[in-house]
Amino acid sequence: VIAGFRGTVPHGLSLEIGDTVQILEKCDGEVVFFCLFFFYILCFIFQGIFPSNYIHLKNACVKNKGQFEMVIPTEDSVITEMTSTLRDWGTMWKQLYVRNEGDLFHRLWHIMNEILDLRRQVLVGHLTHDRMKDVKRHITARLDWGNEQLGLDLVPRKEYAMVDPEEISITELYRLMEHRHRKKDTPVQASSHHLFVQMKSLMCSNLGEELEVIFSLFDSKENRPISERFFLRLNRNGLPKCPEKPERHCSLFVDLGSSELRKDIYITVHIIRIGRMGAGEKKNACNVQYRRPFGCAVLSIADLLAGDSKDDLILKVYMCNTESDWYQIHENIIKKLNARYNLTGSNAGLAVSLQLLHGDLEQIRREYTSRFTHGVSITRKLGFSNIIMPGEMRNDLYITVERGEFEKGGKSVARNVEVTMHVVDSSGQILKDFISFGSGEPPASEYHSFVLYHNNGPRWSELLKLPIPVDKFRGAHIRCEFRHCSTKEKGEKKLFGFSFMPLMQENGRTLPDGTHELIVHKCEENTNLQDSGRYLKLPFSKGIFLGNNSQAIKTTKESFWITSFLCSTKLTQNGDMLDLLKWRTHPDKIAGCLSKLKEIDGSEIVKFLQDTLDTLFGILDENSQKYGSKVFDCLVHIINLLQDSKFHHFKPVMDTYIESHFAGALAYRDLIKVLKWHIDRVTEVELHEHIQEVLKAQEYIFKYIVQSRRLFSIATGGQNEEEFRCCIQELLMSVRFFLSQESKGASALSQLQAVFLSSFPSVYSELLKLFDVREVANLVHDALGSLPTVMHGDESLQAVKLQSIGKTVESHLYTNPDSRYILLPVVLHHLHMHLQEQKDLIMCARILSNIFCLIKKNSSEKSVLEEIDVIVNSLLDILLRTILEITSRPQPSGSAMRLQFQDVTGEFVSCLLSLLRQMTDRHYQQLLDSFSTKEDLRDFLLQIFTVFRILIRPEMFPKDWTVMRLVANNVIITTVLYLSDALRKNFLNENFDYKIWDSYFFLAVIFINQLCLQLEMFTPSKKKKVLEKYGDMRVTMGCEIFSMWQNLGEHKLHFIPALIGPFLEVTLIPQPDLRNVMIPIFHDMMDWEQRRSGNFKQVEAKLIDKLDSLMSEGKGDETYRELFNSIIPLFGPYPSLLKKIERETWRESGVSLIATVTRLMERLLDYRDCMKMGEVDGKKIGCTVSLLNFYKTELNKEEMYIRYIHKLYDLHLKAQNFTEAAYTLLLYDELLEWSDRPLREFLTYPMQTEWQRKECLHLTIIQNFDRGKCWENGIILCRKIAEQYESYYDYRNLSKMRMMEASLYDKIMDQQRLEPEFFRVGFYGKKFPFFLRNKEFVCRGHDYERLEAFQQRMLNEFPHAIAMQHANQPDETIFQAEAQYLQIYAVTPIPENQEVLQRDGIPNNIKSFYKVNHIWRFRYDRPFHKGTKDKENEFKSLWVERTTLILVQSLPGISRWFEVEKREVVEMSPLENAIEVLENKNQQLRTLISQCQTRQMQNINPLTMCLNGVIDAAVNGGVARYQEAFFIKEYILNHPEDGEKITRLRELMLEQAQILEFGLAVHEKVVPQDMRPLHKKLVDQFFVMKSSLGIPEFSACVQASPVHFPNGSPRVCRNSIPVSMSPDGARVIPRRSPLSYPAVNRYSSSSLSSQASAEVSNITGQSESSDEVFNMQPSPSTSSLSSAHSASPNVTSSAPSSARASPLLSDKHKHSRENSCLSPRERPCSAIYPIPLETSQRILFNHIGDGALPRSDSNLPGPDKAVNSTPSSWSLDSGKEARNTSESGKLISPPVPPRPAQTASPARHIASVSPSPAGRSPMKGSVQSFTPSPVEYHSSGLISNSPVLSGSYSSGISSLSRCSTSETSGFESQGSEPAVTVSSYSTPEEPVRKESKTPPPYSVYERTLKRPVPLPHSLSIPPATDPPALPPKPQLVRTNNLENSSRRTEQVPRPRPLPRKVSQL
Repeated sequence: VIAGFRGTVPHGLSLEIGDTVQILEKCDGEVVFFCLFFFYILCFIFQGIFPSNYIHLKNACVKNKGQFEMVIPTEDSVITEMTSTLRDWGTMWKQLYVRNEGDLFHRLWHIMNEILDLRRQVLVGHLTHDRMKDVKRHITARLDWGNEQLGLDLVPRKEYAMVDPEEISITELYRLMEHRHRKKDTPVQASSHHLFVQMKSLMCSNLGEELEVIFSLFDSKENRPISERFFLRLNRNGLPKCPEKPERHCSLFVDLGSSELRKDIYITVHIIRIGRMGAGEKKNACNVQYRRPFGCAVLSIADLLAGDSKDDLILKVYMCNTESDWYQIHENIIKKLNARYNLTGSNAGLAVSLQLLHGDLEQIRREYTSRFTHGVSITRKLGFSNIIMPGEMRNDLYITVERGEFEKGGKSVARNVEVTMHVVDSSGQILKDFISFGSGEPPASEYHSFVLYHNNGPRWSELLKLPIPVDKFRGAHIRCEFRHCSTKEKGEKKLFGFSFMPLMQENGRTLPDGTHELIVHKCEENTNLQDSGRYLKLPFSKGIFLGNNSQAIKTTKESFWITSFLCSTKLTQNGDMLDLLKWRTHPDKIAGCLSKLKEIDGSEIVKFLQDTLDTLFGILDENSQKYGSKVFDCLVHIINLLQDSKFHHFKPVMDTYIESHFAGALAYRDLIKVLKWHIDRVTEVELHEHIQEVLKAQEYIFKYIVQSRRLFSIATGGQNEEEFRCCIQELLMSVRFFLSQESKGASALSQLQAVFLSSFPSVYSELLKLFDVREVANLVHDALGSLPTVMHGDESLQAVKLQSIGKTVESHLYTNPDSRYILLPVVLHHLHMHLQEQKDLIMCARILSNIFCLIKKNSSEKSVLEEIDVIVNSLLDILLRTILEITSRPQPSGSAMRLQFQDVTGEFVSCLLSLLRQMTDRHYQQLLDSFSTKEDLRDFLLQIFTVFRILIRPEMFPKDWTVMRLVANNVIITTVLYLSDALRKNFLNENFDYKIWDSYFFLAVIFINQLCLQLEMFTPSKKKKVLEKYGDMRVTMGCEIFSMWQNLGEHKLHFIPALIGPFLEVTLIPQPDLRNVMIPIFHDMMDWEQRRSGNFKQVEAKLIDKLDSLMSEGKGDETYRELFNSIIPLFGPYPSLLKKIERETWRESGVSLIATVTRLMERLLDYRDCMKMGEVDGKKIGCTVSLLNFYKTELNKEEMYIRYIHKLYDLHLKAQNFTEAAYTLLLYDELLEWSDRPLREFLTYPMQTEWQRKECLHLTIIQNFDRGKCWENGIILCRKIAEQYESYYDYRNLSKMRMMEASLYDKIMDQQRLEPEFFRVGFYGKKFPFFLRNKEFVCRGHDYERLEAFQQRMLNEFPHAIAMQHANQPDETIFQAEAQYLQIYAVTPIPENQEVLQRDGIPNNIKSFYKVNHIWRFRYDRPFHKGTKDKENEFKSLWVERTTLILVQSLPGISRWFEVEKREVVEMSPLENAIEVLENKNQQLRTLISQCQTRQMQNINPLTMCLNGVIDAAVNGGVARYQEAFFIKEYILNHPEDGEKITRLRELMLEQAQILEFGLAVHEKVVPQDMRPLHKKLVDQFFVMKSSLGIPEFSACVQASPVHFPNGSPRVCRNSIPVSMSPDGARVIPRRSPLSYPAVNRYSSSSLSSQASAEVSNITGQSESSDEVFNMQPSPSTSSLSSAHSASPNVTSSAPSSARASPLLSDKHKHSRENSCLSPRERPCSAIYPIPLETSQRILFNHIGDGALPRSDSNLPGPDKAVNSTPSSWSLDSGKEARNTSESGKLISPPVPPRPAQTASPARHIASVSPSPAGRSPMKGSVQSFTPSPVEYHSSGLISNSPVLSGSYSSGISSLSRCSTSETSGFESQGSEPAVTVSSYSTPEEPVRKESKTPPPYSVYERTLKRPVPLPHSLSIPPATDPPALPPKPQLVRTNNLENSSRRTEQVPRPRPLPRKVSQL
């Protein structure tokens, strides 16, 4: 399909680009087609029509016509593979982008584009055959690279085309796979290397002259050049002279062997300048140009070995200090003889580019075509390469101009000698262009040496090559002329002598290699040297004299040295060789020449190979009797010479000679006779060495014999045929006798046998030229059969024997079926022996592989079937044993050995699979019938089942060999189907054998569970291919399991419960058909177990254990859970397990089991899903807790319980939840006792006693409690373990433990602890995991975590969740929704332990622990209006709904969150709400004043703002709102039951006035000068406030008396006597200082504050100077200010915005942020140590106009919805019992303070005590809350913990804040009467004892109906034997005189007791 088609027409079918369709018919331009789409296993066929121009037609063929037909395109298989592979890559390529694997993404993109380009080239079809082959090679290389990078399967290929594994034998498939795998892993090391050199430029400051640059390779080890020279010329600028000719400035040094790639091989560069004699001479001094030394550079080739290429390399150029050292300057630089050279004066640098290339030169040409097309010169090695090719034509003479010794010639200074060389032919003519200076430059006719200044003994060492043709070589000579170069102005060159040297001697021998000292003949300038005949008669060398001219030589003292080296394939320097070739001219020298042939160098022989052979056979023909033996020896020598690797390539030359040029028709007789003579004398020791040489050459000897006989037959018409056959038979009889000789150990005879066997198989093809196939096969059979069967002989002989058999199998003889049937038995016989001894397994495997490669699959020929019979009978058993043996061995350590080991195993496995695949029904039947006893059959079956289990191990084949694995599995399942019949027939009923049946089931299970058969993990195309070829083999095996299980009958009991786990593992595979087959087996197991034992506990236990381990491994899914539980069958005809069980008599226990298993699976699936996450989060921990509790409570699986304890412990440690980690480990500690019972090794614990393990656990738990700052719990454990140490008198450890305990006490007092926030989280919707679904939890927040941060964390953990914006209980639609809903708001803890919190004198460091630890109950408030709302004063109808949550376990515990077990809801009336607001604000004021008084507050701003807020609010009418609401006559008449509460409200108002008065007095003493005006304003406003309350004027001078606030709240010293106040003679009421009145219920709150109406502004004041940092509310029973829960509307628009970082924050509030950023010592105390109040009670109010209205109705219009929807902020504790218990247990009711009439401040009369610092309680900053309102979302958000919002410093008396947890904490309405009614309060006459509900510092809680179950006694807090008594709380009557201060008055009970605690004095 080439274009998309929507298919909107009738019967139209939508198409996507790239779809494949099959054309059924074509009509009117439209095509009817159907397309195959595969979905799981089902195949859907769609038919329809579409326009014909939307497709491109391709030819195809259809296989398997019908339902499962396959349409295969008839295009090139490489095209098909490209298409399918690119489609698979396309999907994976996009995933790379998603996974951010950018590098691979881009590389694959380039490869895909490249493949598409190559695909286009192939499709066009215009490529040549070679180019097509090259393109396919590129395509497959890139496909393989991409598959490897993407982790796809290895594709087996043959000649670039994919192979069908069904069309070739498995052994051949294995070899293809292994070859590709090995090629991928270990690239073949190239034997040939080449160095590419490119000259770029010479950088020099003052060049000005042309240069010659000469590159060569130099071996510093042997001190000689190893290559020719690369010569190029540079212009005056240092650039190549011919840039347009690349071959002039780049060269390839070819044929470097691996031995030449070493660090002592150097690239040397010599630079010669062409110019004046002296570099500094004047330009016009001389016009003659000389070659003069310039510089030298050297580079080691080792620098290239690492990187292979060096671009733009700069080589330093050096110059020798004296010119006479120029010839060895490169050696000096290599040896670093610095004194002999230095950098050139111009500091020159040579820029070159180098690259090392590997491989054959032709391969290099293909891979680097651009370089060769542009041109590159080739620089050869000196001499022949390592391998001499027969067609190579060379005739090169290398001349090195070494040195000269010359006389001065009558001059005072030495000469400047220049050498000029010519090549002169026999006629005296100079040969043109036969002197080569090096590659890169064309040859020249003459050579000029460089000139050394004033040197009579110059050394040049310049190498020249003379490529003279052979025809011009004879008679030619070289002539060297010597000239003196003058430095005068004329610059003339004057000839003073010459030397010459002929290239060939008169006898035809060329100039011998070596150094020659030539005679320098003197001559004059005008001497005519053109006539060579005149000087050729003269002697040329001092070692050779011609004629009688010896006298002339003695007189000369001048000499000239040159070195020659001939590299020729045509000329020889060897005289013996020439004598042999000219044997006819000297017949008397024949014997000597034949003897000397062995001494001639091999290169000389191969150069004249054909001539030499002709000579030998010519001698043999003419005189065989005399020279026959010597000619035979020479022939053997030449044949063996070709075995040398250097001359190996000359074998084809000899083959060509035998086929085309050999003419010895009679030679065969002599050759056979001599060969037999040698074989018959193998026992003669002195001939062994010679016979060994003969046997090595037998292949070519037989070739000569056969060719000679053929020539004879042609010539004579086949005469003497029988005679020849008899000769051959006799020869082979001698061979058989020779081979049959046995020798002990490594003897000379065994060596000869080994030599013969190694080359014997090469004779077969020669014999086949003359004999019938069967005859040759019988001859070979007899020869191999004669080999001795003794295996303890010479090891090397056994190996060679096997190699010979291997070559036999590989030979052409064996491929013929007729001969194969003859040879097969002897081959199998030897293989069997070797396999039995487990020797030479590698060779055995190779031979077997070759045997099976020849047996094609589906070959039904009779011969093949018979061969299979023979192999089965001979090898099957030993093959199985061999595989078992080699796989049970430990793998060798070395990588090479391990690879070899794997290869052997793989080859044997492939052989076994090939054999089994070739076996037919008849073969299997014959095999099974061949076992005489059942024991033999049993052993065989056990053996083959074991081997099959080995074959399907993951490590058997590399991971990308899926093709091989599928083939192996197909063979295995076919074999198992055959063998299962034998199992049923022979091992059932009375012959039942458990072991063999168990082995069978075990094999079947691991077969099904193989990774390579899990089709669900495959790509759609791969899955489709597998299903088409093999089907789903898992289902086939599953059906076989079911069938075999049904056949077992009563023997099923043997496999219960052992097979439950394996079968369960099978059912976890997400294959519906497989599950439907296997699930009913569990019903059967339960039924049989029920019959046997009356229950199926074993089944249940095994099922549960296995489920945990399997599902933790990632198996199983939601559908699987339903398979167990659902009554409706999900798939197929099989009913579900539950449905089957319901029909049984034991259905109750069965259904219970299924329910348990289903619940377990729910938790396990959740656990597995959670564990897939990266980081540790609450979901992981919660899921683990759920599973852990399930194992303990429902399954009672102690071991699994302990395992999950430790998993949970590890999760806590990873998340740094150290307290939770300690509680978790405590669960395991509880299960242990202090006993000496030995415990086994378990998890990470060693084998130890129970006492030791418990000690170890205790120490670990203490450490974690310490890290989690839960020191109180650690102390208890310290005491417990200390008791144990003490009982064992282990005083050393006892001392350490006591010191540890002491350190924990120190930490309690010295270190700060942050009090955490608590949050209620509801998880609603069906998309949550089971352990969370539709449940609510309370979570303990992290340090510094506020509501906004917690909300974000939860949304990160559940990214698909929707945040609910109200605190109301969701309805059923939310519960059942297919989504995730999160409802989060803050809640306030209600401490259980009241004893510590009620006692005075306990530092806050200690109290703070009990406020937030062991908390079961939490609360939050929600405001609402009941009845008609008064717009003038909304407080009249403002009620609060208070919800209390009770958890299943206390926090902290084994998790940071626990489920809510119970919720209680009460309602608080408006009056109760007002009372609580005032109580909280009064307490806040007391705390701030106390901190300021005791110097705890470094910054008085918090006190200033709080005073300002309260006074300002009161002046502006705040208190009046309460008076208008509750003090009017109408309200009192309508609510007579609220009389006491009204009185209490009035008392609180008066009390607040007294506190403010004292606060102003304290403030005056500490207020800085710049804030005096504000203080004065506060004092003035305070008088106005008193007036509004009806209080008489106080004294203008308010003085602060020092008051002792030991616990942060102002109170009088216990020993002081307060002054009683009696205003105007009114009734005397015991009074305390105004500051000593605490709130009735002081609740710490992190709740949300809320406001009510516009009037709130007047009540709470309009000041916007509040600061959220200083308004943090104290937690229970702290002395810090307890902030109110209601904030004024101005708070809503000011302080909260600061907390939210709102841009609307006014400047006057910015100091709050600054304070929040201060360090703990810089911040005000209330900012550093606030204590969290009930987060759920913080409600934020909108500032609308002058006030805000409570948002009680979501349907109200915007302006009316004054209350921001915030959860649980309104918290009036109206339903509480007053349970203030004194030491004696009596309830002390606080007195009601009347309105005092006096004007003096009672604060003046407070007894003075020394101040002591109050305890501090660390607290976190506020954050934006999650759910702004219980009713409606508000965009401004909420401040979860800021007291600014819940009663700021500007919210004074009238602030609506309330706290949810009193300092007494825990006054909950336990009764059934509604909370809206006034509770019955206990009076002093009715003492009420509060039930002690204090848990120990740590407990493990069981989920019960109402109360927690504490830890065992051993872990609980030991009760104090005599707890310190609480001081009484008397109500004292204050007098007006200090004299009466020592007298106590009687208690005067208040008429209206309220639920509040009296502060202790």
